[in-house]
Amino acid sequence: MRLGFLMVVAVAAAMLVGLPSAPPVRAQESAEMPPLPRPRPDRGTPAPQPANPAVPTTNAATAAEAISALTDAPQPVTLTATIATGGAQVSEGLVWRVFDTTPDESGELTMVAKSEEAAASVALPPGEYVVHVAYGRAQTSDTMTVVPGANTKSIALEAGALRLNAAISGDLPIPANLLRFDLFTAGGSESDRTLVAQGVSPNDIVTLNSGTYHVVSHFGRINAVVRADLRVEPGQLTDATLYHHASEVSFKLVSEPGGEAIADVEWTVQSPEGTTLFTDLGAFPATVLAAGDYQVIAKQGESVFNRDFEVRAGAPTEIEVLTQVY
Repeated sequence: MRLGFLMVVAVAAAMLVGLPSAPPVRAQESAEMPPLPRPRPDRGTPAPQPANPAVPTTNAATAAEAISALTDAPQPVTLTATIATGGAQVSEGLVWRVFDTTPDESGELTMVAKSEEAAASVALPPGEYVVHVAYGRAQTSDTMTVVPGANTKSIALEAGALRLNAAISGDLPIPANLLRFDLFTAGGSESDRTLVAQGVSPNDIVTLNSGTYHVVSHFGRINAVVRADLRVEPGQLTDATLYHHASEVSFKLVSEPGGEAIADVEWTVQSPEGTTLFTDLGAFPATVLAAGDYQVIAKQGESVFNRDFEVRAGAPTEIEVLTQVY
């Protein structure tokens, strides 16, 4: 093809200057001619590109870092809780804790976020988490998957509340400072129960997971104890009053009935079996005892005086011990 093209050019040049046609150029004569330039591509057609052009290494690394940063960036998460499934949203008193699902070296889950807002807002990288929410002594946990974008998680607390009080048989009120309550999970024996709350004051509202609880009421600090099993329903407040067969008892050592109390006396109260239940030092010791029979011993100096007495449920009573043999 190149040889033919050279022949046409030679003939056309001779015609332009009016010269006789030159003889055709042979292939071996073209060796002394300068090489023709490489043909240009058509300006209307884009130049061919190599298939799958390589992305510069720096650009590829930058893109990968951008994608990784987007994937690992903390995402907004909103946490809310309701009382029972489909119940009202809890507006206060919540404590949220979010844990990673991968245990640490000690085998514990690492806490990655905490909030005490009712509608908690936290930021977490995409991944799997365990969400724990506490409402008073009611609590529950659930899993959560965080994805790129806005995330929401609502947890239903199957919780209710318990309000406790106690009185002496006959509806006699008991001073609040002499009452306290302990709450346990239900169980057939002490070993089957787990302590849930200790030293609860009367009329305090205790929020609990729904279920049955074993309640122990302490009147005083010795042996006036009443027990009951109470049921807590979801979304409800349970009011309960327990009744004690007991009484407040005070003591004094006198030289005659109705006389003045003698000071600096050592006091001991024992059960009929000889078990010591109460000791004190002073002129007017006082305690609370369950209904029953007891013995009180008063020691003043080297002298010792004693008396058997009975406690009945009711108003406070005073026991006099005379400095003479009964």
